[in-house]
Amino acid sequence: MVEKASITNVDAGGAPIECMFNPTEYTFYKQNRISFADVPGTSMPIPDFRSGDPATMKLQLFFDTYEAADSAKDVRKHTDAIWNLMAVEESTKDSVTGKGRPPIVHFQWGRTWSFDAMIRDISQRFTLFLPDGTPVRATLDVTFQQVKDGKLFPKQNPTSGGTGGERQWVVQEGDTLSLIAYRMYGDSNQWRQIAAANRLTRVRRLQPGTILEIPNA
Repeated sequence: MVEKASITNVDAGGAPIECMFNPTEYTFYKQNRISFADVPGTSMPIPDFRSGDPATMKLQLFFDTYEAADSAKDVRKHTDAIWNLMAVEESTKDSVTGKGRPPIVHFQWGRTWSFDAMIRDISQRFTLFLPDGTPVRATLDVTFQQVKDGKLFPKQNPTSGGTGGERQWVVQEGDTLSLIAYRMYGDSNQWRQIAAANRLTRVRRLQPGTILEIPNA
């Protein structure tokens, strides 16, 4: 059985958005920031490493509803779900400033590899239409921007010290309860039990450095 690639809104939770067709290829790109200091009388300047840039992943997704059995053939019913991941996610808005960000998404294809990122840009191209102008075929070029270094923030980052076998999580900048629940349980919808265990009242605003008790699933 062919496994379908999917994209999950980690912040909002819910079911993954399944790609209609798997991509035929994808490309990774990463760049280091390096400056060079001039050294008079030499043929080579001295390199000075500043930092690494986040990795990007680019892929193309194909959607085709022309042969759909039902009457709802508008291909945008499928592509809009991905397009909407570019918008600010309501659950990330600060209760004081009202500022938010697009959601962190989890791209999964198969069982051995995934990529956590934000969608940086999307280009949508329609290539086939019904007589009334309804688009039924589309191609999406999507660029995902890495948000956390997998080496620094592994899929599970618990520490010891719980009172009954529970684990703990040290909140990092940009963490949300949904994201923590996804990394600890594999299900972002389990954020409520973390909030309840820690008696959190401001669930949309986590303070970096806070230690959260992670109850057993």
